[in-house]
Amino acid sequence: MLAVLESTNSALAAKAATQSIPIVFMQSADPVRIGLVNSLNRPGGNLSGINLLLAETAGKRLELLLDLLPAAKLIAHLGNPTNPVYAEADAKETQVAARAHGVHLLFVNASRPSEIDSAFAELVQQRVDALHVSADGFLLTHLAQIVALAARYSVPAIYAFRQATMLGGLMSYGTDFPHAWRQAGIYTGRILKGEKPADLPVQQVTKMELIINLRTAKTLGLDVPLGLSAGANEVID
Repeated sequence: MLAVLESTNSALAAKAATQSIPIVFMQSADPVRIGLVNSLNRPGGNLSGINLLLAETAGKRLELLLDLLPAAKLIAHLGNPTNPVYAEADAKETQVAARAHGVHLLFVNASRPSEIDSAFAELVQQRVDALHVSADGFLLTHLAQIVALAARYSVPAIYAFRQATMLGGLMSYGTDFPHAWRQAGIYTGRILKGEKPADLPVQQVTKMELIINLRTAKTLGLDVPLGLSAGANEVID
């Protein structure tokens, strides 16, 4: 038997449940910091897999948002407090980038659909200049709601998942997931052929993608700098 897992909480639960079943993870938070493996090069135990670098690129997402909105001074960060292991790392990286650029963060939280509405009510009341959406699994499953609310309230937002821009979101920057799944598939095959997770170094994703929705930018009255659009992997116009 072999398990392939794509969430922080499920990977931690699996590690606690078994020390014998091989597990391939696709992990959003640093797998060493959260205790999944001993080190990236020598995982030890029965787990190895792919570090998706989603928390590590949170600061980059904020910087890309500021490239588009250089005058922004207050940016909301939407996170999920019921996923504390990931939320802590994600918020920390975002805060470091915000301080470096002299930007203030308003932290708003949601772990249920109704709380997403409440979070938007708060950030609109506080008159934020933009929104940074955490790369959290719950928020991923409710991207349509988040994108629709951002459009309703004319809030420029950046996401970690390309699905958001396909739904009409302004920008996304994050892991190229098809590539990451191929990497996980290779590890799965190697384990099925007899290799042990303990001997397979944790792989870091090597492909990130920036997607910009020019239609949404136009609706928001934003001019996308040429340098930003030229660096995008895909532009929706």
